[in-house]
Amino acid sequence: MRALQLPTGGEMPVLGLGTWRMGEDAKRRAEEVKAVREAIALGYRLIDTAEMYGEGGAETVLGQAIGEALRANDVRREELFIVSKVYPHNASRRGTRDACERSLKRLGLDKMDLYLLHWRGSHPLRETVAAMHSLVSDGRIAHWGVSNFDVDDMQELAEATGDGPACAANQVYLSLGERGPEFSLLPWQRERGMPLMAYSPIDQGALAEDDGLADLAARLGVTAAQLALAAVISRPGVAAIPKAVRSAHLKENLAAAGLKLDAQTLAELDRLHPPPRRKTPLAMI
Repeated sequence: MRALQLPTGGEMPVLGLGTWRMGEDAKRRAEEVKAVREAIALGYRLIDTAEMYGEGGAETVLGQAIGEALRANDVRREELFIVSKVYPHNASRRGTRDACERSLKRLGLDKMDLYLLHWRGSHPLRETVAAMHSLVSDGRIAHWGVSNFDVDDMQELAEATGDGPACAANQVYLSLGERGPEFSLLPWQRERGMPLMAYSPIDQGALAEDDGLADLAARLGVTAAQLALAAVISRPGVAAIPKAVRSAHLKENLAAAGLKLDAQTLAELDRLHPPPRRKTPLAMI
C-alpha cells in the first residue's frame, strides 16, 4: 500500500482503520475484536483509536486483537502503525504521560507509533508538547501530533514546539462532503511535509447513499463509498481512517486504496462536491 512520509522520519500507510464507537458495548466486543483481526489479516496496518472511544474500551478491543494477531504470527509488531489520542483535560505535562501509559497498558504495547492531542483544551500547548517530547525521548511513542487543529492552532503549535521533535501529523474531518480543510489547512501542512489524517472520510456512511456519486461510481465499476474514499486519499499528503466492522466494508475500503482517479473523474467529483472558495471553521464530529 502507498505510504506517506512523516516529517519526523518513517512513513504511515495512506489508508487505515478507525475504531470510533468501538468498545462501547461489552456485548459487541467479540464482534469488534474479530473485525480488527480480519482487518489485519486483509492487510490493514494503520489503526487509529483514542482514550475517549468507549472511555478506553476501543483501546482494549484493539489491544486484544493485536495480541491475538501477534501470537498467531499474522503480523509483526513493526509492521503495524498504531495511533491513539489523549483527552484535552488530561493533556497537562504529567497528565499526558499518565494517559499515555494507561493507553499503552490497554493496547498491550510497549510503544505507540503516533500519539495525538485529541483537540485543544485548557492546558497550555507548551505543557502538552513538553510531555510529548519526553515520551519520544523515553521510547514510549515514536511520533506525536494533534487532531482538530486549524491553521492558527498549527502556527501556535509550531511556536510551542521549540527544538524538540516536530508535530508529525494532524487528524481532522475531511471528506467530499466536508472539504473545508482543503482551503488553507491542507496547503499549510503540505508545505511542511506533514500528513493530514482524514477521519469520517465517507461522512459516516452518508456518501454511500449519494446519488450523484453512485452514478459516477457505477460507470467506474466501484461503489459510491469506494469512490468517496479514493477521492480523499487521492489528494497529496492525505491519509484516511474510515471505521468499518462488516467484512464487506473492510474489503471495499481496502480496495479503494488501489483506485486511480483520472482528471475527468476528479473534475466530475468537483462538480458534484465543489471545493471550498473561502476559509470556513474547521468541522468536528
